[in-house]
Amino acid sequence: MKTVSNFLNRFTSLTTLAALAVLMVLITVMNPSFLTTNNLLNLLLQVTANGFIAFGMTFVILTGGIDLSVGAILALSSALSAGMIGAGMPLPLAVLMCVVIGAGLGAINGFFIAYGKMAPFIVTLATQMIFRGLTLVFTNGNPITKGMDGFFLAYIGQGYLFGIPFPFILMIIAFVALYVLLHKTAFGKSVYALGGNEKAAYIAGVQSNRVKVAIYTISGLMSAIAGLVITSRLSSATPQAGNGYEMFAIAAVVLGGTSLMGGKGRMSGTIIGALIIGVLNNGLNIIGVSTFWQQVVEGAVIIVAVLVDVIRNKRSLQS
Repeated sequence: MKTVSNFLNRFTSLTTLAALAVLMVLITVMNPSFLTTNNLLNLLLQVTANGFIAFGMTFVILTGGIDLSVGAILALSSALSAGMIGAGMPLPLAVLMCVVIGAGLGAINGFFIAYGKMAPFIVTLATQMIFRGLTLVFTNGNPITKGMDGFFLAYIGQGYLFGIPFPFILMIIAFVALYVLLHKTAFGKSVYALGGNEKAAYIAGVQSNRVKVAIYTISGLMSAIAGLVITSRLSSATPQAGNGYEMFAIAAVVLGGTSLMGGKGRMSGTIIGALIIGVLNNGLNIIGVSTFWQQVVEGAVIIVAVLVDVIRNKRSLQS
């Protein structure tokens, strides 16, 4: 059974990779400038924020959960750390505080879901509103720009290392670390077990509540890192940052083959899914599609991603 599952996961990853290649070819045919060096580097920059969030979302969805608060966590952690920078806190410490705040906000989600026995959808929908509201209160609805021109912060989102965008390198480092955590550790096995059958996992000795808190903490941490990248690129922390990012992250995870029912999926699929979303957004701009129609296309992609997941789950149950 495990061999069949591994085969299906690999087949899904290969199918997703083929879809990415086809999409890139189609866009290149419509506009050859898509494959220029400058545009490809820009594409790598565009992918990073969604990539970070999607990595954290993978853990959440693998347990059958959902996190709608990632965009709001991104905004609040960025705003608070920007406020600290403006108040004179050293940049490295403020960056660390941003990550700690993001992880803490994620842990709050995990606590209510695990120990409050509340539905992830309801909890994260509520905290999305709370965190977004707190961001608006803290910033008074205005961007924070004071102290945002430091080299250390600028390099996080705008720097290049060996000709490659530094945020993309950070994303790859995060991918490798989380890949090992998910696929090579006992914690990762617990995540899959929890998503497959929570009662069976509990009987087997999995500390389900601790695992739930941990995965939402990871999700919050990844959202905060994405916030740092965006703040660096914009040289400001805006209260509307990350608005709607949860949908792109969910789409990337599902496109990558992770089941919304939980228990099935791989981190390698998620990074391909994030690239598909990035290529689609970049390609629509390159070929001159109106921003209004871009929203229509992006919404359709999310529906297709969920529909594919439903069909995949039905076939899995039939087999």
